[in-house]
Amino acid sequence: MTGTPADFTSIVARWEAERPDAPAVGLAGTTRTWAELARRVRQVAAALRADGVGPGDRVAVLDLNHPSCLELTLACAQIGAANAVVNFRLAPPEIVYVINDAQAKLLFVGPEFAGAVEQIREKLPTVERVVAVPTEYEAWLGAQQPDPEVYPAEPGDCFVQLYTSGTTGFPKGAMLTHAGMLAHARGVAADFDLSPDAIVQVAMPLFHVGGTSYALLAVSCGARMEFMRTPDPAAILEMFERDRVTHTFLVPALMAAMVRVPGAADRDYSSLRALSYGASPMPLPVMRASLKLFPGVLHQVYGMTEACGVVSSLGPADHEDPAAEHRLVSAGTPIHGVRIEIRDPATGAPVPTGEAGEIWVHTDQLMGGYWGKPEATAAAITPDGWLRTGDGGHRDADGYVYVTDRIKDMIISGGENIYPAEIERVLAEHPTVGDVAVIGVPDERWGEAVVAVVVAAPGAEVDQAELVAYARERLAHFKCPRRVEVLAELPRTATGKVLKRELRKTYTGQEQSVTR
Repeated sequence: MTGTPADFTSIVARWEAERPDAPAVGLAGTTRTWAELARRVRQVAAALRADGVGPGDRVAVLDLNHPSCLELTLACAQIGAANAVVNFRLAPPEIVYVINDAQAKLLFVGPEFAGAVEQIREKLPTVERVVAVPTEYEAWLGAQQPDPEVYPAEPGDCFVQLYTSGTTGFPKGAMLTHAGMLAHARGVAADFDLSPDAIVQVAMPLFHVGGTSYALLAVSCGARMEFMRTPDPAAILEMFERDRVTHTFLVPALMAAMVRVPGAADRDYSSLRALSYGASPMPLPVMRASLKLFPGVLHQVYGMTEACGVVSSLGPADHEDPAAEHRLVSAGTPIHGVRIEIRDPATGAPVPTGEAGEIWVHTDQLMGGYWGKPEATAAAITPDGWLRTGDGGHRDADGYVYVTDRIKDMIISGGENIYPAEIERVLAEHPTVGDVAVIGVPDERWGEAVVAVVVAAPGAEVDQAELVAYARERLAHFKCPRRVEVLAELPRTATGKVLKRELRKTYTGQEQSVTR
């Protein structure tokens, strides 16, 4: 990564000049070179400007994985705007919230979501134009000549905005910058053997940091990207062999399905250099099966949207060292350019080695802040540049970080971050609910499952199935409770705080009564 330019527009120009005919990005058998990608990005920049998008503006994408999303992100970098990538798994009211919060001027929509957008269109006052991908999109950019003008970006300028839920129950737009993304690329490239000859599979959704940041990592390195519209387990394995994939990032729930694909062990995965996994705990049976299927290439990674992606890694040597088996449950050690400390969450003071506290991160990878939320930004990033992750954990004498719990009570199910406050806010509005607490309990398939524990409102009776259906009308399905339990009252401390640890003890291991 030596000599890397300071912004992504310059990076695209670099690879256009140095590797014009080398493949840059592919999807479903269609591949474009770096010269072709660069030309399209400049056409998109021209089209955005023609539609009145300028410095500081936002556009939004609601689509499954498609190279157009990357082109829009890079074009936004060129003109000083930002691409807000929307989680397509959200429920319609949540999608409305995110698009309106971003104040998106243009909305790019994949065919699977055209009907949903038509239903919410009148609730999107800032959206001046909706562009269907890929049909209208191709005509929209094709009508323009490439625009050579480049906005003089500062390192701290945001060019991509990813949304992460918060303890308030509303999503927050993490403003990811040139400086942050490039710092992330430098650190990951140094630790994961990434170079221009790499073939990077982009399987995770681009609304997720494991999708967009991974694609931009490949752009930074001049590597070839192969997109997957959706992360199908069998198709992932087929792509490993067919396209000689060298690098990928997946979530454990996906890997659990991959190791069960018939004939998985009969394929050739010898091209793989790094198979990274993260975003949720890996069950040990899945870990053992994955180690057998992909020996010598597994990297467990720990990260967050606010840090542009990965901040620590547990490499192949630690995965396969019998003397270090206890480290399989750790998040490894910080990658290049990252410092991690364990601090007392109340005082902010460092705690001794081995003691539990809150995980704090210091790195140039940090976001520029939360879009339009200065108070939330100040709560997350200290004046001296430390990110308070909200995750609880400890660090051993060798510097390995262990994520033991989540101070903010975040649930991770199938690689998705779920905040109980979001679900509690919705369920509390149901007329039969007087009190509610949402917890995560261990689940073999998803890592964790969502359980709602409710107290009936006076004179009311809670119908569990009805409450789940109520949630599914208002929340993405992956956030909805898999079961509902009814108590006479919730356990609380003397100050009135719900004792969620007691609820977890009570309901861990019980039969799941509502399936996805």
